[in-house]
Amino acid sequence: MVNPLAKKFEIRDLNIWFGQAHAIKQLNLEIRANEILSIIGPSNSGKTTFLRTLNRLNDLDQNFKMTGSVELDRQDIRKVDVELLRRKVGMVFALPLPLPLSISDNVAYGVKMYGEKRKKTLEEKVSAALRQAYLWDEVKDRLGESAFKLSGGQQQRLCIARTLAVEPQVVLFDEPCSGLDPVSTAKVEDAMVELKKKYTIVLVTNNVKQAARVGDRTAFFLSGELIEIDTTDKVFTAPRDPRTDGYISGKFG
Repeated sequence: MVNPLAKKFEIRDLNIWFGQAHAIKQLNLEIRANEILSIIGPSNSGKTTFLRTLNRLNDLDQNFKMTGSVELDRQDIRKVDVELLRRKVGMVFALPLPLPLSISDNVAYGVKMYGEKRKKTLEEKVSAALRQAYLWDEVKDRLGESAFKLSGGQQQRLCIARTLAVEPQVVLFDEPCSGLDPVSTAKVEDAMVELKKKYTIVLVTNNVKQAARVGDRTAFFLSGELIEIDTTDKVFTAPRDPRTDGYISGKFG
């Protein structure tokens, strides 16, 4: 059984710049194993920048500069092979991006990239990942069809399945429901709640109600700073900082 207070990520004195723009300011934060950490805040508050730091996607920007430390399981992520890091820390983006392949081959793509060739193993991993993403029952009879025939909500859950198939430890969600209808959103949220039994989940969302529904803890970012973090119930019912209350109540943002 996982210790509910076990640390998965430890972030210390993190500062991030893109050129002269100071995007993250002196951030200290711990992410616990097998929790859903919801991150909320207005646009340009640093939420997605922080998320992309956790699997070093910001490194792709030549203007990116970082000081401080980010540790995954007590290991500095800058000292981890970036491909290995991104296998451990998967990411689901706001817009679903299925590959021009069949449903099955979409899910198996990453597994094959990492060297798995055995047909039976691939089939098992595809099935398991689709079940975890709450999509199996809807596609099990048409795995050979193009992924582009799926609805938007189904495509997003397909992308979740593709991420899960390589068996990460952490799943980052960047506005995963921003373009989805309420029914599809509910299915993605149900999947996230179930997935935290096995994975650590970090969810960036502009939907404060979604953060309240699924988050174990919630962090409020504003202008690159972490204003407060606490259990989701406390953040939404008794926030310590008036800026948090103002954002949650819709006074700004």
